[in-house]
Amino acid sequence: MGNSLHNKIYLGRRNAALSAKRVPAMICLAAFASIGLVWLAIRAFQ
Repeated sequence: MGNSLHNKIYLGRRNAALSAKRVPAMICLAAFASIGLVWLAIRAFQ
């Protein structure tokens, strides 16, 4: 029982670490995508 509890705690920390790394990556990806869309919009209106 203690072993499964340890596994749950470890997995919880692991998932939190993965999500903590994914958030800045998603923000960076969204920033590049929005910059690309703005660039395409500027080129389309010129």
